[in-house]
Amino acid sequence: MRTSTFSLTSLPLFLFFFFFFTLKAITAKNLIPETCKKCVQHDPNLSYKFCVTSLQAAPNSSSADVRQLGIISLNLIRQNMTSTRQHIKHLLKNKKLEKLLRVYLEVCLELYSDATPDIKQALRSYKAKQYRDANIRVTAVCDAPVTCEDGFHEREGLVSPLTKRNNDAFQLSAIALSIIHMLGSLGFKLI
Repeated sequence: MRTSTFSLTSLPLFLFFFFFFTLKAITAKNLIPETCKKCVQHDPNLSYKFCVTSLQAAPNSSSADVRQLGIISLNLIRQNMTSTRQHIKHLLKNKKLEKLLRVYLEVCLELYSDATPDIKQALRSYKAKQYRDANIRVTAVCDAPVTCEDGFHEREGLVSPLTKRNNDAFQLSAIALSIIHMLGSLGFKLI
């Protein structure tokens, strides 16, 4: 009986590619939870569930590597900033808005507007592997939602209409900062 040379030589190659792509799919599936575990270890204020949910909801995240997850996290911050600015503008259109609430919302709008160029520069720096600059920019961005939320707590009885959005912006910033730290620090191994 004669065996085809093609089938004998192609079987190991087929098996190699089959196992390689299967392993890659398994790794990509586990990458987000593993990355979020490391992020939570780096920043205990970060919610593991929020991290996983946010990254998994982003398009193309299931096939991303750690570096790409960093880009995704930075884009999520940018989207949050844009959405929050639009939401604040919508709230400010209400003519019956309490004067003090209006003042705090205007401050928040300014904070979020000032943070927008920082997140854009952070993304450019990150893509250029300038992790220190990206870290500085994201840290500045992270201050906007914290300062915004703190303002509402200065006055007793004043309730922030932005608490969830501010918390989301802070959490997204913490994810990005943790990933930047992983990539930029010699002490972390890439997943």
